[in-house]
Amino acid sequence: MTEQLAQKVLTGNRRAVARLITRIENNHPHAKTDLATLYPHTGKSHLVGVTGSPGTGKSSLVNKLAKACRQKDKTIAILAIDPTSPFSGGAILGDRIRMNELVGDKGAYIRSMASRGSLGGLAAATDDAIKVLDAAGFDVIFIETVGAGQSEVEIVKTAHTVIVVEAPGLGDDVQAIKAGILEIADIFVVNKADRNSAGRAVASLKMMLELGHPTSRVIMHHGQMMQVGSDHPHKVQPCDSADEQVSTWLIPVLKTVALTGKGIDEVMTAIDQHYQHLQHSGELAERNRNRLRDEVRSTLQLKLMRRFLAKIPSDDISAIMSEVINRRLSPYNAVQQILDKGF
Repeated sequence: MTEQLAQKVLTGNRRAVARLITRIENNHPHAKTDLATLYPHTGKSHLVGVTGSPGTGKSSLVNKLAKACRQKDKTIAILAIDPTSPFSGGAILGDRIRMNELVGDKGAYIRSMASRGSLGGLAAATDDAIKVLDAAGFDVIFIETVGAGQSEVEIVKTAHTVIVVEAPGLGDDVQAIKAGILEIADIFVVNKADRNSAGRAVASLKMMLELGHPTSRVIMHHGQMMQVGSDHPHKVQPCDSADEQVSTWLIPVLKTVALTGKGIDEVMTAIDQHYQHLQHSGELAERNRNRLRDEVRSTLQLKLMRRFLAKIPSDDISAIMSEVINRRLSPYNAVQQILDKGF
């Protein structure tokens, strides 16, 4: 039965894709076997992350970008991550309401996922769900994050191209330079650009990006002084040696009005240019290596933690925690005692 489900996913069967993602979310015992079968068929999709603060119009923007991809005859999948309430444990999963233009399109697949308490803007099952969609043959996979704001940087470890969506009027200029936001973006989109303050938001972002990514700068490469950027911010500058090249990606700041579709073509062009840049510079392979290395490490940590704690009687851990709560034992010393018991 497990083998049959994986084979159906490889043919692009929608019900099989939905069933397997549900298995993954529910930690079904056969889910890992399914993923192992699918893994050799992954690594072909372009992963586009869309992140930003709540209210910036991420869902509307993803909807228009997905439609633009479909017009180019590319198949698309959308993973929309919704926050889980820390009080009730529930999630609305309502992003699909904003994407009703894609309903009935056989080349589009939309899946909402609850974050289930995971931090960083993604759900714990996101990486495995991406593998399922990748193996199912989707050309582009959009991952829309929770929208938590400044701490929402996990997407940079998952996606090839990260779009950070801002909107005018949601904060002062300092918001644009908070830690993590400038560093994770490959493309900045100022949505709701029909507002009067849109020009100021664009200017603020460009100014901050100029400080870290000047449009023309000289660097030392293999002992030679070279200029990168110049008049072509996305152009790869060749070296003297045929097998060497220096490349730079200068982050564009684009204006859109997602509700009307204004500026969507420019964003699509930037997405395509960035993917070409990743391929030509070799950064795509490097990002894939880093992503898989991080996944192996995090999975290993989780497995080791579970095995380690399984060796220690729960009463012993409760006794140690009681000492910590009563301020007789520091957390550091508590950890040391647990390690001593485990080893």
